[in-house]
Amino acid sequence: MREVILDVRHYGEPEYEASIAHPSVTMRSVSSMTGQGPIKKRIVELEGPSDDIAGFVFTLREHPSVVDVDPLMPPDTSPIYVAVAYDSGKKESMSSVLSGMGIHYRTGTTITGGVERWILYLDPDEDLSGVIRTMEGSDNDVTLVRNVPLSDLDRPPQLSRVRFFDDLTRRQREVLTTAIERGYYEHDGGVGIDDVAEALDLGSTTVWEHLSRAESKVMTQLREELSS
Repeated sequence: MREVILDVRHYGEPEYEASIAHPSVTMRSVSSMTGQGPIKKRIVELEGPSDDIAGFVFTLREHPSVVDVDPLMPPDTSPIYVAVAYDSGKKESMSSVLSGMGIHYRTGTTITGGVERWILYLDPDEDLSGVIRTMEGSDNDVTLVRNVPLSDLDRPPQLSRVRFFDDLTRRQREVLTTAIERGYYEHDGGVGIDDVAEALDLGSTTVWEHLSRAESKVMTQLREELSS
């Protein structure tokens, strides 16, 4: 079996439109679609600056396939959980497309800047090109990021490293990588948050928020690894 990572631009869908309009917000799916009849609901996590999250929610509400958007936490919270109800007859669900092909995928898909990251698990003889063509459907863009046999990932140290980064949002990975490359963590390196922010052309507060969350996630996983 292979682990395949794909970046998908699902044009016209509410998540794509909201994400393109508010690229500083990362959306993560935290529940499956549920509901009777055509109206389906799921819970998503939104992470980013509070004002941008509010804009993201507004853009979602305006999409014709969205019936309701109900924030489950105070609006100034980040990350925030939001319940989104859809008219399934007006929405193309990538998870339904994959399930229809019998493809296993990892839950917790993220989208940042209009790009959804999907992690699939395919049998060795599965036609990856055919899977991608089906996912592209009506003019979606699908980019192959990684195609690795699971046998190359089943050694605990290597698998742990993969999980460290998979648990980070795209922006968190970008900020953390830039901080490392710029020498932010070097002793007496003289590199501060402002330097990392300048390299990314982002505000210092935004960079600090993403970096602190990335550090927290990595250190939590490191603690679990060391204690296992």
